[in-house]
Amino acid sequence: MRFNNWRLETIDKILPEEFFELISKNKSHIEKTFPVTVSNCLDIEKTINFINNNIQKQENKENYYYYIKNNETNNLIGYVCVKNIKLDILKCELAYFIDAAFEGQGIISKAVSQTIDFGFEELKMNKIFICTSKVNKASQQIALKHNFIQEGILREEFKNHEGVLEDIVYFGLLKSDYQNEK
Repeated sequence: MRFNNWRLETIDKILPEEFFELISKNKSHIEKTFPVTVSNCLDIEKTINFINNNIQKQENKENYYYYIKNNETNNLIGYVCVKNIKLDILKCELAYFIDAAFEGQGIISKAVSQTIDFGFEELKMNKIFICTSKVNKASQQIALKHNFIQEGILREEFKNHEGVLEDIVYFGLLKSDYQNEK
Protein backbone atom coordinates (compact mmCIF):
# COMPACT_ATOMS: atom_id res chain seq x y z
CA MET A 1 0.00 0.00 0.00
CA ARG A 2 1.53 3.28 -1.16
CA PHE A 3 0.68 6.83 -0.24
CA ASN A 4 2.38 10.11 -1.12
CA ASN A 5 5.47 9.99 1.10
CA TRP A 6 5.07 6.64 2.82
CA ARG A 7 4.01 3.04 2.29
CA LEU A 8 3.05 0.01 4.35
CA GLU A 9 5.40 -2.95 4.16
CA THR A 10 4.91 -6.47 5.48
CA ILE A 11 7.27 -8.13 7.94
CA ASP A 12 9.08 -10.07 5.21
CA LYS A 13 10.14 -6.78 3.57
CA ILE A 14 11.91 -5.20 6.55
CA LEU A 15 15.26 -5.79 8.19
CA PRO A 16 15.69 -6.30 11.94
CA GLU A 17 18.36 -3.57 11.91
CA GLU A 18 15.91 -0.95 10.69
CA PHE A 19 13.29 -1.97 13.25
CA PHE A 20 15.96 -1.83 15.98
CA GLU A 21 16.81 1.70 14.83
CA LEU A 22 13.14 2.77 14.92
CA ILE A 23 12.68 1.37 18.44
CA SER A 24 15.97 2.80 19.72
CA LYS A 25 15.18 6.24 18.33
CA ASN A 26 11.69 6.21 19.88
CA LYS A 27 12.35 4.31 23.11
CA SER A 28 11.29 7.12 25.44
CA HIS A 29 8.31 7.86 23.17
CA ILE A 30 6.89 4.30 23.20
CA GLU A 31 8.26 2.45 26.24
CA LYS A 32 5.16 3.16 28.33
CA THR A 33 2.77 1.73 25.74
CA PHE A 34 4.95 -0.88 23.97
CA PRO A 35 7.00 -2.34 26.85
CA VAL A 36 7.20 -5.86 25.35
CA THR A 37 8.43 -4.55 22.00
CA VAL A 38 10.99 -2.25 23.63
CA SER A 39 12.27 -4.98 25.98
CA ASN A 40 12.63 -7.37 23.04
CA CYS A 41 14.59 -4.83 20.98
CA LEU A 42 17.26 -3.67 23.43
CA ASP A 43 20.04 -4.86 21.11
CA ILE A 44 20.29 -6.14 17.57
CA GLU A 45 20.42 -9.82 18.57
CA LYS A 46 17.21 -9.53 20.60
CA THR A 47 15.59 -7.62 17.73
CA ILE A 48 16.52 -10.35 15.23
CA ASN A 49 14.89 -12.94 17.54
CA PHE A 50 11.84 -10.70 17.99
CA ILE A 51 11.37 -10.25 14.24
CA ASN A 52 11.93 -13.98 13.59
CA ASN A 53 9.34 -14.86 16.25
CA ASN A 54 6.90 -12.41 14.69
CA ILE A 55 7.51 -13.86 11.22
CA GLN A 56 6.57 -17.26 12.68
CA LYS A 57 3.46 -15.79 14.31
CA GLN A 58 2.41 -14.26 11.00
CA GLU A 59 3.04 -17.50 9.10
CA ASN A 60 0.81 -19.22 11.69
CA LYS A 61 -1.79 -16.47 11.21
CA GLU A 62 -1.62 -15.57 14.90
CA ASN A 63 -0.64 -11.92 14.31
CA TYR A 64 -0.01 -9.63 11.32
CA TYR A 65 2.64 -6.93 11.18
CA TYR A 66 2.83 -3.80 9.04
CA TYR A 67 5.66 -1.33 8.96
CA ILE A 68 5.41 2.24 7.74
CA LYS A 69 8.30 3.33 5.53
CA ASN A 70 9.16 6.83 4.42
CA ASN A 71 9.36 6.80 0.60
CA GLU A 72 11.98 9.57 0.49
CA THR A 73 14.46 8.08 2.99
CA ASN A 74 13.31 4.44 2.94
CA ASN A 75 13.47 4.54 6.77
CA LEU A 76 10.90 2.89 9.02
CA ILE A 77 8.71 5.49 10.67
CA GLY A 78 5.93 3.42 12.26
CA TYR A 79 4.36 0.11 13.05
CA VAL A 80 0.86 -1.39 13.06
CA CYS A 81 0.11 -4.83 14.48
CA VAL A 82 -2.99 -7.01 14.31
CA LYS A 83 -2.84 -9.21 17.39
CA ASN A 84 -4.92 -11.16 19.90
CA ILE A 85 -6.84 -12.72 17.04
CA LYS A 86 -9.76 -14.78 18.34
CA LEU A 87 -11.15 -16.85 15.47
CA ASP A 88 -13.90 -18.37 17.60
CA ILE A 89 -15.53 -14.96 18.05
CA LEU A 90 -13.93 -13.19 15.06
CA LYS A 91 -12.24 -10.45 17.07
CA CYS A 92 -8.75 -8.91 16.97
CA GLU A 93 -6.78 -6.02 18.44
CA LEU A 94 -4.86 -3.23 16.70
CA ALA A 95 -1.71 -1.72 18.18
CA TYR A 96 0.26 1.06 16.52
CA PHE A 97 2.81 3.80 16.90
CA ILE A 98 4.50 6.40 14.74
CA ASP A 99 7.98 7.88 15.06
CA ALA A 100 7.71 10.99 17.25
CA ALA A 101 9.07 13.12 14.38
CA PHE A 102 6.09 12.12 12.19
CA GLU A 103 3.26 12.60 14.68
CA GLY A 104 0.36 14.83 13.68
CA GLN A 105 0.73 14.26 9.93
CA GLY A 106 -2.14 11.79 9.53
CA ILE A 107 0.18 8.93 8.62
CA ILE A 108 -0.78 6.58 11.45
CA SER A 109 -4.45 7.38 10.89
CA LYS A 110 -4.24 6.27 7.24
CA ALA A 111 -2.20 3.19 8.15
CA VAL A 112 -4.78 2.25 10.80
CA SER A 113 -7.54 2.75 8.23
CA GLN A 114 -5.84 0.31 5.83
CA THR A 115 -5.34 -2.19 8.66
CA ILE A 116 -9.00 -1.94 9.66
CA ASP A 117 -9.92 -2.74 6.04
CA PHE A 118 -7.60 -5.76 6.20
CA GLY A 119 -9.16 -6.94 9.46
CA PHE A 120 -12.72 -6.80 8.20
CA GLU A 121 -12.23 -7.65 4.52
CA GLU A 122 -9.38 -10.18 4.55
CA LEU A 123 -9.51 -11.66 8.04
CA LYS A 124 -13.33 -11.53 8.12
CA MET A 125 -13.39 -10.23 11.70
CA ASN A 126 -16.64 -9.15 13.31
CA LYS A 127 -14.96 -6.82 15.79
CA ILE A 128 -11.70 -4.91 15.99
CA PHE A 129 -10.63 -3.37 19.27
CA ILE A 130 -8.00 -0.90 20.41
CA CYS A 131 -6.70 -0.64 23.97
CA THR A 132 -4.95 2.55 24.99
CA SER A 133 -3.38 3.97 28.09
CA LYS A 134 -5.66 6.43 29.85
CA VAL A 135 -3.09 9.16 29.20
CA ASN A 136 -2.53 8.35 25.51
CA LYS A 137 -4.99 10.89 24.11
CA ALA A 138 -3.49 10.74 20.59
CA SER A 139 -4.21 7.01 20.31
CA GLN A 140 -7.71 7.55 21.67
CA GLN A 141 -8.28 10.20 18.99
CA ILE A 142 -7.21 7.71 16.30
CA ALA A 143 -9.79 5.22 17.61
CA LEU A 144 -12.56 7.81 17.73
CA LYS A 145 -11.68 9.18 14.28
CA HIS A 146 -12.25 5.67 12.89
CA ASN A 147 -15.65 5.42 14.62
CA PHE A 148 -14.57 3.07 17.39
CA ILE A 149 -16.84 3.28 20.42
CA GLN A 150 -15.32 3.62 23.88
CA GLU A 151 -16.74 0.54 25.57
CA GLY A 152 -15.15 0.99 28.95
CA ILE A 153 -12.14 1.15 31.19
CA LEU A 154 -10.42 -2.15 31.98
CA ARG A 155 -8.93 -1.83 35.43
CA GLU A 156 -5.33 -2.88 36.00
CA GLU A 157 -5.33 -4.65 32.63
CA PHE A 158 -1.90 -3.64 31.30
CA LYS A 159 1.57 -3.99 32.80
CA ASN A 160 3.62 -0.94 31.88
CA HIS A 161 7.39 -0.67 31.41
CA GLU A 162 7.88 -0.30 35.17
CA GLY A 163 5.91 -3.49 35.90
CA VAL A 164 2.96 -1.54 37.30
CA LEU A 165 -0.55 -2.60 36.36
CA GLU A 166 -2.55 0.26 34.91
CA ASP A 167 -6.03 0.86 33.56
CA ILE A 168 -6.67 0.93 29.83
CA VAL A 169 -9.38 2.47 27.71
CA TYR A 170 -11.11 -0.14 25.52
CA PHE A 171 -12.50 0.89 22.12
CA GLY A 172 -14.44 -1.43 19.81
CA LEU A 173 -15.59 -1.28 16.20
CA LEU A 174 -18.11 -3.81 14.87
CA LYS A 175 -18.13 -4.82 11.23
CA SER A 176 -21.78 -3.73 10.98
CA ASP A 177 -20.81 -0.21 12.12
CA TYR A 178 -17.81 -0.19 9.78
CA GLN A 179 -19.97 -1.18 6.78
CA ASN A 180 -22.48 1.56 7.61
CA GLU A 181 -19.66 4.13 7.57
CA LYS A 182 -18.25 3.06 4.16
